[in-house]
Amino acid sequence: MSTPFPSEKDIERRWFVVDAEGKVLGRIATEIARILRGKHKPIFTPFLDCGDHVVVVNAEKIVLTGEKWNDKWYRRHSGYPGGLKEIRARRLLREHPTRLLERAVRGMLPKTSLGRQMGSKLRIYAGPEHPHEAQQPEPLSLAD
Repeated sequence: MSTPFPSEKDIERRWFVVDAEGKVLGRIATEIARILRGKHKPIFTPFLDCGDHVVVVNAEKIVLTGEKWNDKWYRRHSGYPGGLKEIRARRLLREHPTRLLERAVRGMLPKTSLGRQMGSKLRIYAGPEHPHEAQQPEPLSLAD
């Protein structure tokens, strides 16, 4: 007896649009990662990309709780001596409004080629407009 699992032709991809205005960063990121991964579907399989596409609008109006605007640092290193670059959450949102949410969501996806494939289905826009009306995205309401 073998366990059946879905093939690529069985996976039906839907499009969702999420309004991030007034939403807390970590809480919205977990829900988006769950949709991208496909865990909301009964045919979820860990080794297949069965997730849906997610379009996020109003990313510049996302909220962090407490003093995280000043206390949260984003770091990266070039690999060379003295190559550490640091930026605070407030400045990152001001200079690159979509990167704050993108880093949070991608950090919650698997660190494999499958995770990168799932992350490619995420589209984030700073303002309320997006060019994906042809895909007829369904509004996704997330709890506050």
